[in-house]
Amino acid sequence: MKRTSLVTITTLAIALAVPSLQAGDISGTIMLKGTPPAEKPIDKSADKNCGTTATPPTTHHYVVGSKGELANAVISLKGMDGKSAGASAAPALLDQKNCEYNPVILAVQTGQKISVKNSDPTLHNIHAIPTVTGNTEKNQAQAPNAPDLSFSFSKAENFLKFQCDVHNWMFAWVSVFDHPYFAVSDKEGKYTIKNVPDGKYTLMVMHRKAAPASAPVTEEIEVKGGNVTKDFTLEAK
Repeated sequence: MKRTSLVTITTLAIALAVPSLQAGDISGTIMLKGTPPAEKPIDKSADKNCGTTATPPTTHHYVVGSKGELANAVISLKGMDGKSAGASAAPALLDQKNCEYNPVILAVQTGQKISVKNSDPTLHNIHAIPTVTGNTEKNQAQAPNAPDLSFSFSKAENFLKFQCDVHNWMFAWVSVFDHPYFAVSDKEGKYTIKNVPDGKYTLMVMHRKAAPASAPVTEEIEVKGGNVTKDFTLEAK
C-alpha cells in the first residue's frame, strides 16, 4: 500500500488553513453634472514654433464628452501609503507638443520616473513646483531634439504643478501616490484601478476644478472576491 508522506500532509494542511489572497479591479465612469465655465483662449503668437491646430487653442480645465463623460479626474484609494513600487515601475511620459503639455493630468507613484519629452522645434524649460516638504523643486531647460529629462518625487502630493517659464500658458499637474492604487479617467470618463486586494476602502475622486484636493468626493467600497463597479457624478463649479 502506497504511503502519503508527512510532508505532503503538512503542506495540504497549511494550504487549507491559510486562505488564498484575492484581488479585483475597481472600475467605473466619472460624469459631470451641469455646464462647465467656458474655456479661455490661449494666445501662442509669441512663438511661431508652437505650431497650429485646426481649432483655436484654449485652456482645457474641463474635458467633457457629449453625454457628460469627464476626463482627467484622479481616482485613488485612501490610506494605502507605504506600498509604492514606483522605483521599479515603467517611466510615465509627459510630452510637450504644440507648446502644450500632454497629458495635462498625470498620476505616478513615489519614486517613479517621469520622462519629459520635447516634441516641439522650440526651447522649453520644465519647472516642477512641489509644495510638500521632501519633494524638490526643479527647473531645467530642454532644447529641441534634446534627450528626455527625468523627474521623480519621494513624497505623496496632489496636483504637483509643472510649468514652462518660456511659454506662460503651459501647465500640467502630477499627482504622486505612495501606492499603485490610482487611475485617471479617460475621454470617455472611464477608469480602472487594478489588482486591489480584498478589503474595505475609501475611494476618492479629485478633479482640478470640480473636486479639488481640498474637497474630494469620497465613497466607501468593498472588494470581495471579484471586480467592483463604482460610478461618480461631479458637479461643474
